[in-house]
Amino acid sequence: MKRRDFLSGAALIGAGSTLGIPSLLSSCATQSSESKATKTYTPQELGMYSFSDIAPDGKPLKAALVGCGERGTGAAHQFLKAGPNLSLFAMADIFPDRMTASRNWLKEKNNCTVPDANCFLGFDAYKKVLEMPEIDVVLLCTPTHFRPEHFDAAVKAGKHIFMEKPCAVDPSGIRTVLASAKIASTKGLTVVTGNQRRHSKDYWEGYIQVKNGLIGDLVSASAHWDQGAWWNQSKRKEWSDMEYCIRNWFNIKWLSGDHILDQAIHNIDVVTWFMGMRPVRAVGFGGRAQRLTGDIFDFFSVDYYYENNKKMLATARQIDETEHNVSEQVYGTKGIFTTKNGIHIEDYSGKTLWAYDYKTNPVKSPYDQEHIHLVESIRQGKKINQAEDLAYSTLIAILGREAAYTGKSLSWDEIYSSSLRYGPDKYELGPLPFYEEGVPPKPGRTPKEAMRK
Repeated sequence: MKRRDFLSGAALIGAGSTLGIPSLLSSCATQSSESKATKTYTPQELGMYSFSDIAPDGKPLKAALVGCGERGTGAAHQFLKAGPNLSLFAMADIFPDRMTASRNWLKEKNNCTVPDANCFLGFDAYKKVLEMPEIDVVLLCTPTHFRPEHFDAAVKAGKHIFMEKPCAVDPSGIRTVLASAKIASTKGLTVVTGNQRRHSKDYWEGYIQVKNGLIGDLVSASAHWDQGAWWNQSKRKEWSDMEYCIRNWFNIKWLSGDHILDQAIHNIDVVTWFMGMRPVRAVGFGGRAQRLTGDIFDFFSVDYYYENNKKMLATARQIDETEHNVSEQVYGTKGIFTTKNGIHIEDYSGKTLWAYDYKTNPVKSPYDQEHIHLVESIRQGKKINQAEDLAYSTLIAILGREAAYTGKSLSWDEIYSSSLRYGPDKYELGPLPFYEEGVPPKPGRTPKEAMRK
């Protein structure tokens, strides 16, 4: 891997303006004060979705699946059942066994048969499906490292897109996604992303309450994805380094970006959505205590600092026999929005001020709902483009990860302008000289040193 300097200096400080994206290097405006929070917002003004149980009928839509692992197969399944006249027309992956397993599962569950001629293998397989004029929608579900390149190509091909979270593993990829997101908007393309809490009705109802001032002026927040150990794959002697890394991608830094991205991005995204702000800087720590394979951490704790002394604590942990906590909290001057034990708002004495009524209004799986919104957006012209929101939330997670990897205080300006890039320059099955199994980043060195293998 060619490691560039973590900080690129003046050369990239102006990257935001060259991409046509204003003010990327400064945090967003702070939340309005209580004295200004007198307006009551309607769900429509806040952009709430319809939350229909099924997408409307309309012109047949043909999709291509890029990445036939479990998440990609699940996304194809959810797309196919989102509404009428939907089909899977083409598939792309690197490994034949993944392709075969995905095709067999989708045939059993969805009665879906994709012709052999429309199934492509190899690192360039995604280009072949994007060249097909029949394709209306592409589902991007490969390991995260490949997402920026695939998203950029799909936008240039004029396809509507479902893009799994996160959208990049490094600042270089984030800038690609942000630029492509702007082009998607000019083309009128729908882009729905896999930060599925934004497609969950209970979260939306809570968001409306927060925006209408029920918890007062926002002060701080916390975001947690703490659980037991996750899956891992040991290397087989017949696998090259590249094949091993891709088959064990979640545990490989250059492919997944670490679990603070792949999982805790959900919680970080909720806080970013509710607070409407980006942090000024982050300080964090983490390490590797029990992970069996790969080169990532298994715990993180990051303090994010915002303007006007607002803060967020984000934690992520994957260690067996430890406390489980997957939740978000947003603290205001009058109360707390929390997703622990059901989404609700309480004051500081513990009195419930509002709670989502799950008995009267059951919540449809957001994994299903996001695809209903995707199809609804395309067929009804209700354009959705979530790529930029996902890019910012992903970059916030990257900021926290790099702060933990280095043990240094890193600013938003530094992480956005960094030329840091993970991964090889060329994609082919074979050796990866830069990769060292079981060797995670070592905090306490300079950012440049901590990134060097």
